[in-house]
Order: sequence, then C-alpha cells, then structure tokens
Amino acid sequence: MVKVGIVGGTGYTGAELLRLLVGHPNANVTVITSRSEKGVPVAQLYPNLRGLVDLAFSEPDIDSLSGCDLVFFATPHGVAQNTVPAILATGTKVIDLSADFRIRDIAIWEHWYGQAHGAADLVPRAVYGLPEYNRKAIQDADLVACPGCYPTSVQLGLMPLLQAGCIDPTDLIANSASGVSGAGRQASIANLHTEVSDSFKAYAASGHRHLPEIEQGLSDMAGMDVNLTFVPHLLPINRGIHSTIYANLTDTAVDVQALFEQCYADEPFVDVLPAGSHPETRSVRGSNYCRIAVHRPGNGNKVVVLVVEDNLTKGASGQAIQCMNLMFQLPETAGLSMPGMVP
Repeated sequence: MVKVGIVGGTGYTGAELLRLLVGHPNANVTVITSRSEKGVPVAQLYPNLRGLVDLAFSEPDIDSLSGCDLVFFATPHGVAQNTVPAILATGTKVIDLSADFRIRDIAIWEHWYGQAHGAADLVPRAVYGLPEYNRKAIQDADLVACPGCYPTSVQLGLMPLLQAGCIDPTDLIANSASGVSGAGRQASIANLHTEVSDSFKAYAASGHRHLPEIEQGLSDMAGMDVNLTFVPHLLPINRGIHSTIYANLTDTAVDVQALFEQCYADEPFVDVLPAGSHPETRSVRGSNYCRIAVHRPGNGNKVVVLVVEDNLTKGASGQAIQCMNLMFQLPETAGLSMPGMVP
C-alpha cells in the first residue's frame, strides 16, 4: 500500500485526488494539508467524501510528509518549489500538479510566472508526466511535473503527426476551451455563474502561460522547434476541455486515421474514435480518458484534430495518479478505470 500525502487539499485538483484515491486499491491517503483550513474535517469542506475520508486538514509539516511514500502538490505555482527540496531529501517521491517544474528554461518560467524560481537546481531532475510520451522516464522518477490540462490535450492531439513527421511544425494552431473549474477554486467575479453562464469567450489570445509548456513538449516530440498559435476559451460548464487543433500535412499520402489508431492502440486512456466522429466533453466527464477524432476536410492538406478530456482528471489529478501507478510499479489503470459520467 502506497502511503500518500496531499499538500494543498482544498482546491479542486486536491479534492479530485481525494475522490480518486479513496477508490484506489493500492493507495492510502495519510496526510492532507491546508494552512487556511487547519483542523477542519475534509468531509466538512467536501461532503461528497463523507464516510470515505476521515482526515482533517493539517498544516504542512516536513516530518509528517516525509513519512509518506509519495506527496502530491496540488498548490498554486510558486509554492511547491519552496518545500519539494526538503521532501525529496528524505527519500519521499513527489508529483507536482503545478507548473513549478514543467518548463526547463528557467528564464522562460520566470517570465511567464512573474517571479524568481526557488528551486531551479531541481528542474533538470523533474520528469514531465505525460505517460503516453514519457512512460519509461516516469517509472524511474522521484520528481514528476504533471502536465497542465491544456498542454495534455494539445500534445496528445499532435503527437502522432509530429512523430510521423508528416505535418509542418512551424504552423500549428490550437483553439482550446475549458470549463470554469480550470481557473481554480478561488473567488473571482469573472468566474461567477452569472458571468459565465450562457456565454463563451476567448482569453489570453496574445499569450497564455501554458504556451511555452506546450511548445516545449511538441518540440521534444518533433525533434525540432515548433511554432504554435494557442488561443484558450472559457466554456460555461464546470469541467471539461475541448481542443480543436489545425495542422498542414506535408505528406498527403498518409492515412491520418490509421496513424492515430496505431499510435494509441495500446494506450489505456486514449480512445481514438471512428473516422468522422466528433467527441463530446460529457463522454469523459469525471474520467481519466482522452477521446480523439481526426478529420481531413475535403481530403486536402489540412488536418483537424478534436480532443476532449476532463481538465481535473486526465488534465490534472487522474494523470497524476496514472504517474503514481507507474512510479510504484502498479497497474497503470489502478483506481482510474471508471467511465465518464453521462448525463
């Protein structure tokens, strides 16, 4: 049984970790921290966990966290880097769900996140936690940087094409739309129900901080620099991501449907839909599945990839648990095989 600690348990990704881990056959959450909710029973804040989680929130403490086999950090950016070094020094493994260790170029990270990095020496040690691309490295890691929700959908949508070398990597476009939970649990007028309901909008069109993470991952897959135009949008739903991705084929003889089916044939959580399909966010809600459909309008040189995932599950906490399973030689699907919640 893997003893698990969670730092930052009051946010949506922390709550999603708890929801998934209570049903995990090989994991036991022993510590969950929150400075603001110290002493409050977890089930009081999240009634859906009543009868399933009997822990109370506690202040982060290195001694208690080092007693775990693995610690998840479900904290805002800039928090994990202050504590992770001390935890790793005790031999405890870490999976960070924030962006603190995702971007290898420290100057780029500091530019996009607006602060100095507090643990730059650990960044080369961190393994990027996208199992479909980085499975072997994750198995051997003691520090995993779990990908962002947008980056997961865009990278999985483009990986088969980039690895096959059949598209122009200098002209990629991704229009991605996320549910409101992607903004986190903090209070914000812009995220009130009356502000987002019955509406749809783009934001950060001139530059979103997930862009360098996505381009870094896509460049690794392509073996060369890529150029991506990334425009995020806000959906009036609680959870879910839909990415529509455009690329130009340089090899028009390629069978894109077969390419995707072959690439993901053995992946437990990537479902390539039949030709002509249009995936829906509701089909993956609450699950760790990513569903993909690929189109080639008019059989021309433009390829359109449609990707859906749950931003809190495959886009965050579910993927983190998938990485945990790999790190501890557990079945990769352990605790994660539930289907999406429909309706």
